[in-house]
Amino acid sequence: MSEALVAAEAAGTGVEPVPGASGARQFWRRLRAQRAALVAAAVVALLVLVALAAPLLTALEGQDPTTYHPSLVDSARGGVPIGSFGGIGGDHWLGVEPQTGRDLFARLVYGARVSLGVALAATVVQVVIGVTLGVAAALGNRWVDQLLSRFTDIIVAMPLMIMALALLAIVPSSFPRPVLVALVIGLIAWGNIAKIVRAQTLTLKELDYVAAARLSGWGTWRIARRELLPGLAAPVITYAALLVPSNISVEAALSFLGVGVKPPTPSWGQMLTAADVWYQAAPQYLLLPAGALFATVLALTVLGDGVRTALDPRAASRLRIGTGRKREAKA
Repeated sequence: MSEALVAAEAAGTGVEPVPGASGARQFWRRLRAQRAALVAAAVVALLVLVALAAPLLTALEGQDPTTYHPSLVDSARGGVPIGSFGGIGGDHWLGVEPQTGRDLFARLVYGARVSLGVALAATVVQVVIGVTLGVAAALGNRWVDQLLSRFTDIIVAMPLMIMALALLAIVPSSFPRPVLVALVIGLIAWGNIAKIVRAQTLTLKELDYVAAARLSGWGTWRIARRELLPGLAAPVITYAALLVPSNISVEAALSFLGVGVKPPTPSWGQMLTAADVWYQAAPQYLLLPAGALFATVLALTVLGDGVRTALDPRAASRLRIGTGRKREAKA
């Protein structure tokens, strides 16, 4: 895409043309101007680091997420952990699990791997399917557009949780459960991103530089790859950033309902399922995974909103936390 065509298009739309490298610098400058987004990014980075370093962290503690410690629970009281605050000590940094005595810190950090991994993998599947079908619908003829659009409408109308429950219930238990959960979420919940991509592609294909590429003899898919996909990056990245916390919540809900990740593999949703009867006797067993889930979803949501605002400075931030008007105007 030539700079002259970009400048001409910008003159017609009122948007300042920005070359690729300069646009990246402006994006980072706008993102750094939002304190809430920076804090959220730091929290997300810390969570990812904890998930990746789970084996090292549990090795430092000297525990693992699957070993039972029956001597650390009081069988006479139904399996309540022995000691203060659920058995917190030098050997068990966050205490132990009721009934089993498994280490809570180890299960929490390994659960972060499952929850974040499933959410990210599902988001990748959603983006790949949504972008492919959205672009195909926008660039195809009238019949292709109608067929793919109606199929997308059906997918959007399908209740995600009910379909996921049905699919997860009929798949053999031998199939790796985290992979299955990610595939099910990704294959069911791609409809909205496909509709966004189709609408954006219909707008982009009418611009001058796309018409110039078409007149130069480029094929449809070359135009899509070289001219349209770069223009789709901003809305796709923005929506993907908001999909990740949604997918974490779906995975937690499926595990809570007993059809997601199966024991002994730890996940935050599965821990919440087992903790629903221990909120009085061992409240940390419920509060720890619930707090981790809340912090992760909140941080990813704030970060996604920050990315959206940095990519589209004309849009006012939905979350005004730490984002002053003067700082936004300067960015």
